[in-house]
Amino acid sequence: MKIKPIVAGNWKMHKSLSEGVSFVDKIQNRILDKEKVKVIFCPPFNSLFSIVDVLDGTSLSVGAQNAHHESQGAFTGEISVEMLKSMGVQYVIIGHSERRHIFGETDGWINQKIHAVLNGELTPIFCIGETLVDRQMSQTNEILYHQIKLGLEGVESIDAERLIVAYEPVWAIGTGETASKDQVEEAHGYVKLILDAEFGHSSSEVPILYGGSVNENNASELIQTAGVDGFLIGGASLKEDSFCSIIDQVTNYYKG
Repeated sequence: MKIKPIVAGNWKMHKSLSEGVSFVDKIQNRILDKEKVKVIFCPPFNSLFSIVDVLDGTSLSVGAQNAHHESQGAFTGEISVEMLKSMGVQYVIIGHSERRHIFGETDGWINQKIHAVLNGELTPIFCIGETLVDRQMSQTNEILYHQIKLGLEGVESIDAERLIVAYEPVWAIGTGETASKDQVEEAHGYVKLILDAEFGHSSSEVPILYGGSVNENNASELIQTAGVDGFLIGGASLKEDSFCSIIDQVTNYYKG
């Protein structure tokens, strides 16, 4: 199976309902011929149902930014995988560095969420990445191994169509700093080695995305980097021109 490149936009806490619906409507009209790329919008919870409705019948997909591992209960402010699935959501971002570092999500908690998403027949976008201190101490590989090993603990096998991994060095998220091509290639190569050691050949076609200040100016170089199968984008996914430009560059330059 040839990997289809992915461009996923994580809107974080941006865009009202009307702004979000208008945005995806404009985007889909601009990328009608970009079938070579899987495009995923990850808006805030308030817009999920309406955006799923707008994109119904298209090749564009919708993901949530988080989910709770329990199916129901007294968890004020949370949303379950079953609720997301009932709205037509297909993907869920799990383990984003902001969830880890601002909200204190542990590897164990992330592991529970991944199991819940897989059991609910949705696809996790599993985020991993080191801090600046980790990299300065030459601990990048150790951190990536730890996060993958604990995050996927208890997952017996991998279906390449049911898992996406996103490498996002924490020091490059929203900072304007982007990992160098060599740093990205090395990290993605190591992630593939870890997955292969844990799950064998079945993991060779799991898409590995890069995230960390990706924009229209660096996307063409990054997408040609060995091991990069697309992007998980923050700020640049909020702007129509930059998001469409990145999709164009992935369409034109991804070699797989």
